[in-house]
Amino acid sequence: MRAKKTYKLDAAFCRDAECMKERGHTDYYDSAITGFVLETRPSGGKTFWLRYKNADGEQKAIRIAPYGDITVDQARKEAQRLRSIVVLGGDPAAERDEKRAVPPYSVLAEQHLEHAKLHARSFTTIDGYMRRHILPRWGKAKLTSIKQQEVAKWLAEKEQEGLAPATVEKIRMIFGRSFELAKQWGMPGSDKNPVRGVPRKPFQNARERFINAAEVKRLMNAAEASLNPQLKHIIGLLLLTGARVSELLHAEWRHVDLERRVWLIPMSKTGKSRHVPLSQPALDILQAVPRFDKCPYVLPNPETKKPFVTIKHAWQTARKEAVLPDLRIHDLRHSAASFMINAGIDLFAVGRVLGHADHKSTMRYSHLAHDTLLAAVEAGAKKMRGSPRL
Repeated sequence: MRAKKTYKLDAAFCRDAECMKERGHTDYYDSAITGFVLETRPSGGKTFWLRYKNADGEQKAIRIAPYGDITVDQARKEAQRLRSIVVLGGDPAAERDEKRAVPPYSVLAEQHLEHAKLHARSFTTIDGYMRRHILPRWGKAKLTSIKQQEVAKWLAEKEQEGLAPATVEKIRMIFGRSFELAKQWGMPGSDKNPVRGVPRKPFQNARERFINAAEVKRLMNAAEASLNPQLKHIIGLLLLTGARVSELLHAEWRHVDLERRVWLIPMSKTGKSRHVPLSQPALDILQAVPRFDKCPYVLPNPETKKPFVTIKHAWQTARKEAVLPDLRIHDLRHSAASFMINAGIDLFAVGRVLGHADHKSTMRYSHLAHDTLLAAVEAGAKKMRGSPRL
């Protein structure tokens, strides 16, 4: 094979070089830097390239710049840099293609949301946080341009804007999960997770609010007067079972065994099923709730015969009527636990009823258990003091 003719590609040569007649383009190879080429075209356009063979023997080319956009000396320096990468076993054209293949975060976000639709129980929450907080800041950024330091600064700014620490932590978790999924899917630019190294700020999100018997009575009276005929049943069962609101609103009759006095929750927040024992007052409520023809749900919206999307308005009205302005509906779950513990039930059993996957979740009620035990020893001491001396 005849060797290619080479030239000294200096400023004067490149200025005067022209495309030979009747050719689509003419290439002029440099005599000093292997593969450094000036491509000329009939239109008068000229471009600097580096052509080379990679480690697998494949012919590759990487465009340096159009003639005139950079000086000839700058083109030579860049060609020498690229040639050094090739000599050391690199493939600059492949590296360039990899960089171009890295998508912006918005592409990853859409795939994350599609995945969440199929696999996450809290899709609406993820979608809301993603579109409200993450996408406006990072949607146009390429994955490889998102740096840990910038993420940490952004999250700190979110907290300074007044977002609750728990909200900022939720944003951090969702953002980090995106990169975990990207790596799992082999998405270009996902080698590093810029969120992983951002420290999680410790915060106390546990809120303890327990209602007493008098408050329960006021709340149930308000629920009885509610325009939502199901509210009294919902509140009653939440207090008697310790279930989560979403679990109760989606409960189906096929999972309720009134004879064995047990309710099966096929999928809970922990990702596992659990059986909830039903007390006699809970059975009484279940036997009193209206049943609808061909409706599988225990407490459906009477109008749609499907689970309530929300009971927020009815709950807020009843809470206001009961003069319990700071009470959240999730506090009924805490209150169910407090009533069981104050009745002398041990923490392990309470955790089983509530479906806690981790005993640490149940330990938040440990002070209630202590109060119950303290009352027991005080009663014993009082009895002893009242006994005749031995």
